[in-house]
Amino acid sequence: MSFHGVFPYLVTPTDAEGGVNTAVLGDLVEHLVGQGVHGLAPLGSTGEFAYLSNAQRLQVVKTTVDANRRRVPVVAGVASTTTADAVAQTRALVEAGVDGILAILEAYFPVGDTGVEAYFRAVAAAAGGRPVVLYTNPQFQRSDLSLPVIERLSHVGNIGYIKDASTNTGRLLSIIERTHGRMQVFSASAHIPACVLMIGGVGWMAGPACIVARQSVDLYEAARAGDWPRVMDLQRPLWRVNEIFAKYSIAACIKAALQLQGFAVGDPVAPQVPLDDIARDEIAGVLRSVGAL
Repeated sequence: MSFHGVFPYLVTPTDAEGGVNTAVLGDLVEHLVGQGVHGLAPLGSTGEFAYLSNAQRLQVVKTTVDANRRRVPVVAGVASTTTADAVAQTRALVEAGVDGILAILEAYFPVGDTGVEAYFRAVAAAAGGRPVVLYTNPQFQRSDLSLPVIERLSHVGNIGYIKDASTNTGRLLSIIERTHGRMQVFSASAHIPACVLMIGGVGWMAGPACIVARQSVDLYEAARAGDWPRVMDLQRPLWRVNEIFAKYSIAACIKAALQLQGFAVGDPVAPQVPLDDIARDEIAGVLRSVGAL
C-alpha cells in the first residue's frame, strides 16, 4: 500500500465528561472523506494523544476505522516513553484494522541514537508488515531522529515514510537524498506544502487539513499535475491557516475552527484551555478568507 496526498491529523472530539465523542468523530471522518482526502491520521499531535489513556486512544482508532469503511488508508499514531508500551499499542491498533502506523517517541529523559533507533525498529517489527511513518517534532520532543538514524531506519522494509516537523526544509531534502527513494517525505504544518511537494515530498500530514480539507486536496492535485503557478495561488492564502495554527495552542486552534464549522468537538483536554472570543474571531476571519467558513 502506498501513502500519498492529504492526511488530516484528526482531532479527538470530547464530551462534557471528557470522554471520546464517537458520534462527532464519525461525522468528521465522513466529512473529510467526502472532501476527497487521501487518508486519515488519528492520534497525531492535533489528536491530543498525549492527553488520552491507551483505552481512549484505541477507542479513537476503532471509531475512525469503522466510520471510514476502508475508503482511504488510516494511519494511526503510536506514542510512548517505553518501547514495551509502544509495541503493545502497535499490536492493538493492527488488530483494530489500521493500514499503517505513525510512530512517535515520547521522552522524559533524553534518549540517544541507539535507543531511538531501537524504539522505532521495535514498532516496525510489531506492525505486522504494515507501513510505518516516522514522526519527528523537535519542538515537542526531547529526543530527535538524527539523519544517520533516519538513513539506517530507511533500510527497514516497512519503514517507508517520515513526517518531519523540524521547520528545516533543507533537512527534508537531506532525508530525500540520503535515503535514495527508500523513504518518502510528508510535509508538516511547519513546512510550506508547496515547497515540500516541489522537492519531492508525497503529501501533507497535518492538523490544519482538518479545517481546509478541500483546499488542501486542490493544492496537492495541482502539484501532481505540475501546475506550479496554480499551486502557489492556492498556497499563499492557505499559509494564513498555518500562521494561526502556530500562534495558538494546536488542539485548541483546530477544535475552535471545527466548532465554527459546525462540529461539536468539545474543548481541548484539560489542563489545556479553550481559546477566548478574540482568538476565535481571528480564526473565523482566516477561515472566511480561504473559503472555509
